[in-house]
Amino acid sequence: MSTDFLTDISKTLEEIKADGLYKRERMITSPQGGEIRVGDAAVINLCANNYLGLADHPDLIAAARGVMDDKGFGMASVRFICGTQDIHRELEQRLAKFLGKDDAILFAACFDANGGLFEPLLGPEDAIISDSLNHASIIDGIRLCKAKRYRYLNSDMNDLEAWLKQAREDGARHIMIATDGVFSMDGYLAKLPEIRALADKYDAIVMVDDCHATGFMGKTGAGTPEHFGVDADILTGTLGKALGGAIGGYIAGPQPVIDLLRQRARPYLFSNSLPPSIVAAGLEAIRLVEEGDGLRARLFENAKYWRAGLEKLGFDLLPGEHPIIPVMLGEAQLAQDMAARLFDEGVYVSGFFFPVVPRGQARIRTQMNAALTREELDRALAAFGKVGQELGIVS
Repeated sequence: MSTDFLTDISKTLEEIKADGLYKRERMITSPQGGEIRVGDAAVINLCANNYLGLADHPDLIAAARGVMDDKGFGMASVRFICGTQDIHRELEQRLAKFLGKDDAILFAACFDANGGLFEPLLGPEDAIISDSLNHASIIDGIRLCKAKRYRYLNSDMNDLEAWLKQAREDGARHIMIATDGVFSMDGYLAKLPEIRALADKYDAIVMVDDCHATGFMGKTGAGTPEHFGVDADILTGTLGKALGGAIGGYIAGPQPVIDLLRQRARPYLFSNSLPPSIVAAGLEAIRLVEEGDGLRARLFENAKYWRAGLEKLGFDLLPGEHPIIPVMLGEAQLAQDMAARLFDEGVYVSGFFFPVVPRGQARIRTQMNAALTREELDRALAAFGKVGQELGIVS
């Protein structure tokens, strides 16, 4: 390989480190849970997307283990060749029913679902209007599509309406509004009632990525549309967060949309099917969610208690009602230093900084889950208070 090429790559890596932006990974030696082991250390985990605490749930593990005797380990094929088992369709239909949609289609991850959504449905004569803080997978999926692209300021309904007017003036055949249901860096909920009203006014389609809501937002856990009591035309989501924390994504929506995606969504057509163990565990996760009012209640009780505790300590928090509770610090190096010091105190968190969030808005993104006990939260609050004082963040 070219020496000059590797030299340039190494130089870039050194610049990332010098800017305090280098991301390091810790090796977990236990199952995912409220408390985990990293090497020989037991730490309270406040940075996983394990909202309902199902990642190490014995019923999911038993379902995954048990199905392999009957269905095998892997599919060794894409869906349309010889990679579709009856349980794949069972999971798609269960997801669709749970979300109130005609049908659903499975992908390896929601990144793939968003990557495969836009291109088959929209062409050069159409338009997509995307929230400026949408997830990278939505941004990348839109880039693959030939539709005209517009971007509105995060949750700014005046700006969204201005672009809807512009798209209509530009002669768009179909217009799709694309938004996260929950903006994961901030824990903010999209303004779905206002978005729905504007979509109806301008005859637009509403697409919502509900990865950080499916399973626990809304009366039955069906996500942000249910939380607000409105309809989203197309939903994308994941099995990799509240629904067990493994892998797998989906799109749910009207039957013709799902049927066309089966024919033309490239990540679906050219990726192996989900393994049977993941599918079986996904089915079990939906069952637990449908019976899981207690899990959802405990999740939001933990979130309320944790937010109140951090506020009492004097930390700068973003407002919200979601279990994502960001602690704002500003500088990337401070976020990394605080994460490292908290780890020494037995609390596992991660610093978030550019390019994941804008420069100057570095933070510790804490995330609640139903598996955390009050005793663990109290220990974590004590650690935050100690480290916050040592670093001069709180008095």
